[in-house]
Amino acid sequence: MTVRAVRAADADDVLRLLRAFTTSHIPEPGRFRTVTFPAVLASAAAGRAEFLAAEDGGRVVGYVYAVRVPTLFAGGTVLELLELTVEAELRGRGLGSRLVRAVLEAAERAADVEVCVPTRRAADFYRRLGFAETATYLKRTPGG
Repeated sequence: MTVRAVRAADADDVLRLLRAFTTSHIPEPGRFRTVTFPAVLASAAAGRAEFLAAEDGGRVVGYVYAVRVPTLFAGGTVLELLELTVEAELRGRGLGSRLVRAVLEAAERAADVEVCVPTRRAADFYRRLGFAETATYLKRTPGG
C-alpha cells in the first residue's frame, strides 16, 4: 500500500469512497466531477490543502482531505482534516493511521501551527494518534 497525492484519474474511486463515508450529504456525481473534485485538486496543487490517497494494487482504497486555513488566533495556518475514509473491509489494518501520519508530515513540512479534526464518530481513533479534544464543532446551513 502506498500513500500518494490524489490525481484526476482517481475521481471514480474517490466518489465511491465518499458515498460510503458521508452521513449528512449525498454527493451528486455530476457536480462532484465538474465542480467539487476539480476544485479540491486545484486547492491541493496550490498548497492550500492536502488530498492524499491510499493505493493498493493500482486502486484507491482510502483518502484523506485536509484544508489549510490561515488564522489570526494561532499565528499561522491550521490544517483542518475534513475527510478520512478507508474501504470498510480494509479498516483496522492501519491504512487510516498511515493517511493521518502523512497529513501530519505534510503539516510539519508546511510549518502549519496545528492539525485539527472536527469529528464525533471517530474521536477515539484520533485520540490514539495523539489528538486531544479542544472544542465542540457546531454547524448551520446558510439561510437555515
